[in-house]
Amino acid sequence: MLALTGLAAIAALLAAILSNRLSPLVALILIPVGAALLVGMGDQVPAFILTGLSKIAPVAGMFIFAILFFGVMTDAGLLAPLVGFVVRLVGDSPERIALGTAMLALLIHLDGSGAVCFLVTIPALRPVYDRIGMDRRVLACTASMAAGVNFLPWTGPTLRASASLGVPTSTLFTPMIGVQLVGLVFVGAASWWLGRRERVRLTGSPAFDAGDAVHAPAPPAAAPVHGWRFMVNVVLTLAVVGTMISGLVEPVVVFMIGTALALLVNYPGAKAQRERIDAHAHAALLMASILLAAGVFTGVMTGSGMIGAMAAAGAGHLPAAVGGHLAAILAVVAMPLSLVFDPDSFYFGVLPVISEMGAGFGIRPEEIGRAALLGQMTTGFPISPLTPATFLVAGLSGIELGAHQRFAIPWLFAASLVMTVAALLIGVIPL
Repeated sequence: MLALTGLAAIAALLAAILSNRLSPLVALILIPVGAALLVGMGDQVPAFILTGLSKIAPVAGMFIFAILFFGVMTDAGLLAPLVGFVVRLVGDSPERIALGTAMLALLIHLDGSGAVCFLVTIPALRPVYDRIGMDRRVLACTASMAAGVNFLPWTGPTLRASASLGVPTSTLFTPMIGVQLVGLVFVGAASWWLGRRERVRLTGSPAFDAGDAVHAPAPPAAAPVHGWRFMVNVVLTLAVVGTMISGLVEPVVVFMIGTALALLVNYPGAKAQRERIDAHAHAALLMASILLAAGVFTGVMTGSGMIGAMAAAGAGHLPAAVGGHLAAILAVVAMPLSLVFDPDSFYFGVLPVISEMGAGFGIRPEEIGRAALLGQMTTGFPISPLTPATFLVAGLSGIELGAHQRFAIPWLFAASLVMTVAALLIGVIPL
């Protein structure tokens, strides 16, 4: 009963969001609460919600102040030279802009944090997209592909797989380097093709139907800031980003202090500071509310046991005939499973069970772990409603969550499948 209800709740959530029948805020709150009531856990729902909110609150706080910080810095003209440099480097070429987005996201993601990657990459390049009218979904998709394929020994999925299977991270990751290189080549080619498609659309060719392309007219240029304020802004931004990457201080604290200092330096006086806060409060509040709603969803689904029940039921109904191909099957479905299982539930609840089943067919634990890394919360994390990063991507890009998912899921799934084929050919997972 729990497993079926949980599966129905997730299916209803995805259908409601992808079809635009419900806003993410409404769907993320009402669907899990309804599921919990259905299985007779209504009296425990408040506790489940509070547990979920306690886990997501720091992320929501970080998002609010990150939006305010980068918004204030953009208003102050800090990003104008960077945008100008990027424009001079890539010109008005949509192909180069899309490819440059992927390369920048790839470099920023070397620290292993998807949130940092998106917080740095998307605000910096969104003005470039708006300047020539490129679809913001391309910005979100190319950044997501680069971060998703760039799984590293110190990223969350690799560390979770290592801990749950008792396998060193080097044993999991090192044989996958060739596979990852193939994935990165795919990301570059796909980004270039998306840029090429944008060029066709922007030139007005009927060969491409823009569909629900999301773009905006070029925004008015921010007033340039010269002298000591500009240098202080540069130092402050580098300090905020560097401290966040280092992990020495919680990101929410870093952005709170950074926002206060940015307002003090660039907009002396309470009236000017209130105006800048008001200018960006709508975007910050909207996405923070969705993040808190996501906390409700994960809190109820996990606390009620529905996620765990789905894991046990799925593992228990695996036909024996496919056991010998378990690693290959897992690699294929790993990315879609990101829509069903949060990373902790999958890597600590589902993966050990799959590994035990695979052992009976001669499949080693590290092979099961590698198969999972080909999609589960790697290429899958930027589109999963179970991770805050998905809402960061959509919010920072200024697009609807459903629009981002509809556009990006096929590309991220394709990246996962390409790497799966490479892994099978190289031999890091058995067929």
